[in-house]
Amino acid sequence: MIIGIGIDVVHVRRMEHWRITPGLLNRYFHPEELSAALSRGNGAMLSLAARFAAKEAFGKALGTGLAGIVLKDIMVVNRHNGRPEIEVFGTAREALRRSGAGRVHVSLTHEKDNAIAMVVLEGS
Repeated sequence: MIIGIGIDVVHVRRMEHWRITPGLLNRYFHPEELSAALSRGNGAMLSLAARFAAKEAFGKALGTGLAGIVLKDIMVVNRHNGRPEIEVFGTAREALRRSGAGRVHVSLTHEKDNAIAMVVLEGS
């Protein structure tokens, strides 16, 4: 059963601004997530924009937004085959539990100036 669906778009220039603001990327991204994205060279800001869109989409899928959730507690990772997945910790894990969802599905895409993410929360 679908518990919730969320979608979000992030303009890549937003990430460029965050990159030059000391500490801002560290505030919103899990250290492993940030390291993986920054290792992508020229594609780093596209990757971060898509990941931030996924965090926003996760909040929308919950139906509660991100109030009370530490954004670093939501981490987007790519599996060995490139498939993105969301891992949740702490505040995000608790919000997911309260929603009744057991699985999180995520899809990411980006083109030039924009990144888009869709999240579907699935429960039993």
